[in-house]
Amino acid sequence: MKTIHHGYPKAQYAFSPAPKGDYLAFLGRIAPEKGVDRAIEIARRTGYPLRIAAKVDPADKDYFEARILPLLDAPGVQFIGEIAEAEKSDFLGGARALLFPISWPEPFGLVMIEAMACGTPVIAFNQGAVPEIVRHGVTGFIVKTVDQAVKSVERLAEIDRVTVRATFERYFSVEVMATSYEVAYTEVLDGRTDVRSLRLAESDPLVPAASSGAHPVVASLAGRA
Repeated sequence: MKTIHHGYPKAQYAFSPAPKGDYLAFLGRIAPEKGVDRAIEIARRTGYPLRIAAKVDPADKDYFEARILPLLDAPGVQFIGEIAEAEKSDFLGGARALLFPISWPEPFGLVMIEAMACGTPVIAFNQGAVPEIVRHGVTGFIVKTVDQAVKSVERLAEIDRVTVRATFERYFSVEVMATSYEVAYTEVLDGRTDVRSLRLAESDPLVPAASSGAHPVVASLAGRA
């Protein structure tokens, strides 16, 4: 069984060798599991402004109005709302770090590699696919608590933004994703992978699924056998 991660074209996001602003960023959607309330607390305790670029789905409107809206009046908190794809490079590239304070087993978290493509470090809670994406101390920091996240913000000078971008290109570019698919298909066609065992793994509820939002290459390969 292979895990193939998502990838983006290298040119889709512009690299920022230094943050253009002096703020922390939150990008995604407003939902309990995404932890924007944690992001606000982290920013407040570090003294850095927080810019929130996030959409509010109808299903989360009540949560937003009851739990998050009152927090947006805090000093230094700026709620931008949903932004377009073309705006992400400036938003992420201008930030000192992306805060990713999730509280659920995130299948992948595209926003993490979007930030990395801009050279922006990621401070993420240790849930779901986070350990597959973030290299602790290299492309950001993996934390378990708000206290640890606050301390990680203080360590951002240790992260080399050139290395963050290079890691994105090495592991999460669309070229790497396409090559990984090519290798996987070639192994099946050459008989180096037992497709019957892949079918078993896919259907057996006792076999854990491949972690993260990796592409469902097992299902694709098994279906072609």
